[in-house]
Amino acid sequence: MRISTFGLLVGVVLFVLPAPGTFIAGGLVLVAGALARWGGL
Repeated sequence: MRISTFGLLVGVVLFVLPAPGTFIAGGLVLVAGALARWGGL
């Protein structure tokens, strides 16, 4: 599994968790995963 795919999956899981702070953290991880995918990782 590519690093970017792992980042996107973790971001989605964090994004949907109903705990305080995970919405923002999930969004940031999704952005990082998307940038990693765009950068070729």
